[in-house]
Amino acid sequence: MSDEIAQAFAQAKARGEGVLVAYAMAGDPDLPRSVDVFAALVEGGADVLELGVAFSDPIADGPVIQGAAERALKAGSTLKRVLDQVVPAVRQRCPQTPLVIMTYVNVIMAMGEARYAKLARERGVSGTILPDLPPEESASLRATFDAEGLDLIPLCAPTTPPARARAIAKEGRGFVYCVSVSGVTGMRAELPPDLSQRLELVRSAAPVPVVAGFGISTAEQARTLSAHADGVVVGSALVRAAHTEGPAAAKALCADIKRGLRR
Repeated sequence: MSDEIAQAFAQAKARGEGVLVAYAMAGDPDLPRSVDVFAALVEGGADVLELGVAFSDPIADGPVIQGAAERALKAGSTLKRVLDQVVPAVRQRCPQTPLVIMTYVNVIMAMGEARYAKLARERGVSGTILPDLPPEESASLRATFDAEGLDLIPLCAPTTPPARARAIAKEGRGFVYCVSVSGVTGMRAELPPDLSQRLELVRSAAPVPVVAGFGISTAEQARTLSAHADGVVVGSALVRAAHTEGPAAAKALCADIKRGLRR
């Protein structure tokens, strides 16, 4: 587990708070202005930043985030440009905030596993989320990341059987991302009634913190989940706010959700 991520969770716990992992798309609406969005999220209380890297054929992204990816791609965003331009700029403005890259396996493979891991750590990335990487095929990449001190953060889906969820959780690095709902990302009015039980099951096996993501967009949802998880991931609601109203609106929403995580 990277020191940066571990410290963020430890510091939040000491304050009596759940961790807010705030997602935005790197390069949306362009590379420089996306840095302003990430900085605004930290000003709003984000403990960890999740930087989306645009991919043309996502499997986990709903319409809001896919729209952000399309805008980023049109603006010329690539993994290399995100690592060379966005990550250092965010690191300069938010030096204490862990940065996690969220992208897809093809993007990493195109760059090369070892090259990506080395460059990501050199630029200041703490972890990576790959929603289309099956755990049975992750050993090689996890070893490469471990060697560089880069966390490969696993996901558990609502459809993951309990035994498999425990096995995934045991290999957790950084934190375990517990997907709240079936389907793609996007705001939901209600979360599944069995979510708390799934979170507790994963927490019982994980050597690292557990966060819930997908569908979370309000302070009340964050407050409810904070009893069963170490934090939450919020993405689509923040991306929509930043796109339609600007960074200040994303900051305000971030601050509201963070209030819900204060226990």
